[in-house]
Amino acid sequence: MSTAVASPAERLTAIRARIAVAAEQAGRTSESITLIGVSKLQTAAVIAALADLGQKDFGENYLQEALEKIESLRSRALTWHFIGQLQANKTRPVAENFDWVHTVDRLKIASRLAEQRPVHSPPLSVCVQVKLGDEATKGGVLPAELPALLAAIAALPRLRLRGLMALPPAESTLDRQRYWFAELRLLFEAARQRHPTLNTLSMGMSSDLEAAILEGATQVRIGTALFGERLQSLA
Repeated sequence: MSTAVASPAERLTAIRARIAVAAEQAGRTSESITLIGVSKLQTAAVIAALADLGQKDFGENYLQEALEKIESLRSRALTWHFIGQLQANKTRPVAENFDWVHTVDRLKIASRLAEQRPVHSPPLSVCVQVKLGDEATKGGVLPAELPALLAAIAALPRLRLRGLMALPPAESTLDRQRYWFAELRLLFEAARQRHPTLNTLSMGMSSDLEAAILEGATQVRIGTALFGERLQSLA
């Protein structure tokens, strides 16, 4: 007997329930955690269906695909997060169209975003991506270089430095997952000594959101658990 595919409403309800349980275990409220739907390779219609259910934050990895969806959904007043690796020659459309960038890991990228953010738009919220572990395929600033980068970004106009983000190594146990998220939390707490307005820890995905919330995540980036298995392309 085949299993019925969960509807968007059912998946959203299930994710919200997981967040609520983890938040309660951490002695926090679920309202203190923002759910970002990772909507890469999802259609605008799918995003609109979730928006109708109250989901307002969406994260995109692929710039051209994202720009098309942002334009078609502009009347929805959604909050768009860029969560992919950002090349210097693509900063302008990100600065012009997104509300958040989570993957700033060098000053060159931050400086270009600051220069290219439209003056009529609110400051662009940015998180600095920190490299945890030694996986060559993942970006991020090394922890030892983090304080200098944060100080430089904090001095830039048109940007609002919000916090830290990481993509830690995949782990299969809660304790190991918490180990990496605790590393980022400690870096965040140290950074707040010099930048007390920092308020964002962007960490945790479908497979490890509980561990992330237990270690202080304020934003979780959820793709598969919210949308189901991704299409290979939108074509």
